[in-house]
Amino acid sequence: MKRPARIRGALIGALVPVLVLLGTTGCAALPDTSDLIERHSGQDARFSNAAGELSARRSAAVLARLKQASGDIDILDKQIALEQSISDAPLVLGNRVTLLQDGAATYPAMTDAIRRARDHVNLQSYIIEDDAVGAHFADLLIAQQRRGVQVNIIYDSVGALQTPRAYFERLRQAGVAVLEFNPINPLLGNMPWRINHRDHRKLLVVDGQTAFTGGINISSVYSSGSFVPHRPAGGDAAVAWRDTHLQITGPVVADFQRLFLQTWEKQRGGPLAQRNYFPPLQAQGDDIVRALGSSPDDPFSQIYLTLVAAIGHAERHVSLTQAYFVPDPQLMQALLDAAARGVTVRMILPAHSDSGLAFHAGRAHFARLMAGGVKLYERTGPLLHAKTVEVDGVWSTVGSTNLDWRSFMDNDEINAVVLGRGFAQQMQAMFAVDLAASAPIDPAAWARRSPVVRIKEWLSRRLERLL
Repeated sequence: MKRPARIRGALIGALVPVLVLLGTTGCAALPDTSDLIERHSGQDARFSNAAGELSARRSAAVLARLKQASGDIDILDKQIALEQSISDAPLVLGNRVTLLQDGAATYPAMTDAIRRARDHVNLQSYIIEDDAVGAHFADLLIAQQRRGVQVNIIYDSVGALQTPRAYFERLRQAGVAVLEFNPINPLLGNMPWRINHRDHRKLLVVDGQTAFTGGINISSVYSSGSFVPHRPAGGDAAVAWRDTHLQITGPVVADFQRLFLQTWEKQRGGPLAQRNYFPPLQAQGDDIVRALGSSPDDPFSQIYLTLVAAIGHAERHVSLTQAYFVPDPQLMQALLDAAARGVTVRMILPAHSDSGLAFHAGRAHFARLMAGGVKLYERTGPLLHAKTVEVDGVWSTVGSTNLDWRSFMDNDEINAVVLGRGFAQQMQAMFAVDLAASAPIDPAAWARRSPVVRIKEWLSRRLERLL
């Protein structure tokens, strides 16, 4: 069993009695999406660029060009207007988004950006492991700190449960500012003890000009590509992890920077060294991007509402690739309603997982989804850890957010929403490759699964609110 599974299992096993007594953090229930969508509909789409917010006339012209390029899809009007009303983050023009698949592509891009840093590096990660990859990042960050580049790190206390404190102390001794998010030990934190509130974000911002986000933590389990297994130390069987990340340049990087600094401030991390965290940013490409952050401190998860709305407004297809699928009733209904409208809904899910509980809890919903017309596939080979959605060839999102209760109610999460046909085509090509390496779930064969499997599904569903 790999590290994230041990963390998830240990957290649930040790904390279920505590969570039952204390309740969960953040909002007590997911928002009524139908009510929110209805109340926020009918607003005009607005955009911004490096110079600031565009006029209503220029915004309308941008939307018209998008619709012309994408085949006049109504999702653009409805979805953009909804996102505009529920999120403080604008839709920002003039960005360049690079799709990165697996750690083999992501880590070199991240380390190259860090080496080029001249002012600061802000790194936020759920897991930072003390292994070959973690050591490489630590050495590089310390070297940059000694060169005068300010390095600031946020890591999650549960995600780094098995990382020796000496790893982070070495960084601190070198001058790196290190912040532990909601420490498990209540004596170490500057905040009220909220053990179930975790920081699941993965974010790197370099010099305020380049941002990386997606599903990849700092750990050697991601160090190889999907088709080149990584053999971890200790004699474990060879494994490979399939994940997706983004590299982003352009004006929207400032919004990702704000999310990092907001977390630092909310966690009372202390004054940061004075640096140029918000340099002037110029257009770098044609991608339209919105930086979305969610937290249980918010009235509702903007990422959750955005996802449900995108599925709810889909007209042609919805393609989802998800590592941990433990849906709530509204998300389930959105998927079923889309299929009932004639939308092609396809989901690629893992054929095996580092979390048996989440794996079986998600599979408990398979029969209902397939009966409703949703097409399900299981990714064979590598362990699937990606979290991506693409809708109608025009709306895409990549980030840290799983389709489960924990991501929507208990975790800090981060996603990038990208509008445009060009990026969506890249997402479609990536989905096609994963689909070719996946096995379709046959409804008739699924109905014949063993009683043991059914029992595992039933038991796992009893804990799905914690997964």
